[in-house]
Amino acid sequence: MPNRPHRDFLAIPDFSTEELHRLFDLADTMSQGRYTKRPLAGKSLAMIFMKSSTRTRVSFEVGAWQLGGHALFLSPRDVQLGRGEPIADTARVLSRYVDGIMIRTFAHAEIEELAEYADVPVINGLTDWLHPCQVLADLLTVRQHVGGWEGKRVAWIGDGNNMANSWINAAYRLGFELVLACPEGYDPDQKLVERARTRAKVTVVRDPKQAAEGAHVVNTDVWASMGQEEEQATRAKAFRGFIVDEGLMKRAAKGAIFLHCLPAHRGEEVAPAVIEGPQSRVWDEAENRLHVQKAIMAVLMGGETLS
Repeated sequence: MPNRPHRDFLAIPDFSTEELHRLFDLADTMSQGRYTKRPLAGKSLAMIFMKSSTRTRVSFEVGAWQLGGHALFLSPRDVQLGRGEPIADTARVLSRYVDGIMIRTFAHAEIEELAEYADVPVINGLTDWLHPCQVLADLLTVRQHVGGWEGKRVAWIGDGNNMANSWINAAYRLGFELVLACPEGYDPDQKLVERARTRAKVTVVRDPKQAAEGAHVVNTDVWASMGQEEEQATRAKAFRGFIVDEGLMKRAAKGAIFLHCLPAHRGEEVAPAVIEGPQSRVWDEAENRLHVQKAIMAVLMGGETLS
């Protein structure tokens, strides 16, 4: 059983541009109910949650079941990781039992170590550095509602966090224009920005109005992510003026959509009238987590091809 050939999904560039297009085709087919295969029949996915979640847990668990498989929820109380067992040991043990591992954790180095020692596919459900499954769901939403990203401008308003970093990785692979408005001191990963600029126009600005101007997609996230609650007051001061409200959306292109990975704090990073308004696609975006992740599992665990 050890040393099984496999590939992991830790970051969006783990798939080529061509593979991403085919992955979206597969996810779209699944979203329309036209995919009837059960490639995970008889297979199990271990889901390790060092951070709690609504969308990640439900979408992966339901998705595995819909593909014919079985998902195991493992919290820090359920695995020895929570009591100090080395990640390498957990990876090697789980590889003897399951056919894939999804982990939602803090340090990105933890998922890299898990992938190094696991003999089954490892999927990044979220780290402090990247959130690739969410941004793939966002991109599928963009494709469905804006007709794709070619020639489009995407605006990110807020923290240069794991979501911002994953949008930068997406621009690197897919080549769309990305403008990120972040307060000083809250910039995204500069190395990712520099790499993305070799293939796409990626700009970091300080003014949300500048980012939203002519944008086809306006995207934001909470100002203080999980684990940053003690910084809430400091961040609220730094992010003052970064709310996505109706005035900001009016600067966007005609037909622009609003995205938010959720959970949302209405009245902080987004106005209630925007998230509940006609330009909001957040519920389709949340649903697309299911379809994108099913496509990823079908490919990595179920033998579905992207060729």
